[in-house]
Amino acid sequence: MRYKLAVFDMDGTILNTLEDLADSTNYALKANGLPERTIDEVRRFVGNGIRLLIERAVPADSEPELVDEVFETFKKYYKTHCAVKTRPYDGIKEVLVSLRKAGCLTAVVSNKADFAVQDLCKDYFDGLFDFAVGEREGIKKKPAPDSVYEVLTKLKTKKEDAVYIGDSDVDFATSVNAGMDVIMVGWGFRDEEFLREKGAKRIIKQPSEILDIILGED
Repeated sequence: MRYKLAVFDMDGTILNTLEDLADSTNYALKANGLPERTIDEVRRFVGNGIRLLIERAVPADSEPELVDEVFETFKKYYKTHCAVKTRPYDGIKEVLVSLRKAGCLTAVVSNKADFAVQDLCKDYFDGLFDFAVGEREGIKKKPAPDSVYEVLTKLKTKKEDAVYIGDSDVDFATSVNAGMDVIMVGWGFRDEEFLREKGAKRIIKQPSEILDIILGED
């Protein structure tokens, strides 16, 4: 086995959360009298946490107080609507089961709000992750490596024995900042050309390839 720990991003990597994020964003915008956004716009806005998602979604000239109000509306709505249309990507659960059977530890590090990370892990992957962390006050978000280091410490694993798996430029930068190997996936919120421009060398096309790499068959 090539790695002892697989650290996964959430949005765009193990879960397709885009529709629920877009619906919640548009609910918050509409509730505050602002124009809604397309799903492709929301796709471009995600990756750096929900606060930046909202800051990007509101009109550029919005007053800070209005941004705050939209953000609060989004948080309240998304907390109860984060799993309406969200689904695991095909094959992901099978990969997690196989990794754990092989003795590989598994974790999630996401810029999604921690309450949503915990709820979604329980709803869709109950018992399949050893540790999961999301965005929390006082902890630097990705691409800072802080949360990744927290996972390594918690699971008593050296970074040389771990691999980070994600779908975005933020994830790639996180792996670089953490000094870890990375597996970039091509089914998420960023296209392959964009990822290669950001420095990604190998981009897998289906979840089963994760097993080939981690279990040392590739």
